[in-house]
Amino acid sequence: MNKELIREISVAEIEGILIGNAQDEKGATGCTVIICPEGASAGVDVRGAAPATRETDLLKSVNMVQQIHCVMLSGGSAFGLAAGNGAMEFLSERDIGFDTGVEKVPIVCGASLFDLDMGEKKHPDLEMGYEACRAAFDKEELRQGNYGAGTGATVGKWFGSERMMKGGLGIYAAQVGSIKCAAVVAVNCLGDVYDTETGKVLAGVMSEDKTEILSTDDFLLKTLENPHNLFNGNTTIGCIITNAKLTKPECNKLASVTHNAYARAISPVHTSADGDSIFVMATGEIPVMADALGVLSVHVMEKAIANAVKNADNRYGVKTASEF
Repeated sequence: MNKELIREISVAEIEGILIGNAQDEKGATGCTVIICPEGASAGVDVRGAAPATRETDLLKSVNMVQQIHCVMLSGGSAFGLAAGNGAMEFLSERDIGFDTGVEKVPIVCGASLFDLDMGEKKHPDLEMGYEACRAAFDKEELRQGNYGAGTGATVGKWFGSERMMKGGLGIYAAQVGSIKCAAVVAVNCLGDVYDTETGKVLAGVMSEDKTEILSTDDFLLKTLENPHNLFNGNTTIGCIITNAKLTKPECNKLASVTHNAYARAISPVHTSADGDSIFVMATGEIPVMADALGVLSVHVMEKAIANAVKNADNRYGVKTASEF
């Protein structure tokens, strides 16, 4: 890809979008909210077989609602879906939502990852979701790594917690011409994470002495005729944000195409023990060639996945990419 065509930007340069984090460091969990107060066209594609999701059926192209106001990404497994209630309350207080003729109902979609094996027993809840929304509206510094939905995220979990490494929250945004596109992703995969430009493994399952990163694909192949119970505490969840004008079906297709980034940067991916999901939010400012946007969307998601592990730090006694 000709990098001269693509200019890196701040995610804050995408107008009409607000993003905020909230976390409990002792509980090693948190949530990340992406808000479009004016409403965004949206779509989703869930590829993993173990998802914890909220309002994904609403995003099917045949269903009525055409715009959403929020995507909530959280830790806490299915418990963490409660963070979406905090967004509902926050947005309702500000008269943001779908006008039913009786009152405005905020349309809040979301997905949660499994981080219950990290830190003290704590789940994202209504209060934490509300706090993430406040941080978004106050435009607090948006940090990557051990923040928001990435607080308790880990990767390379073939042997469970014994030889895994730290995942995290990653963000990356770019612009081509007038089209802006960004990815926000919490990387918490069963598999290993790769730099798609170099092919280097950044984080994943460690050797028994924790001095090198091995291949989860190799471990899987060795069990091809010997079934192995996978560690169930996984799932990578993300959202693509763009100022492009997209229909609901186009948003769903873009979410589908963007899973190419997961497949390039994470291996194995979309397993029976992952709930891998990607949302799309489009503010509708500029007409776009949807297939071309797919190329840009995959690019920013690959970069965001790498940022998630590169920015993680060893706060919970789990090794990080920076230590290799």
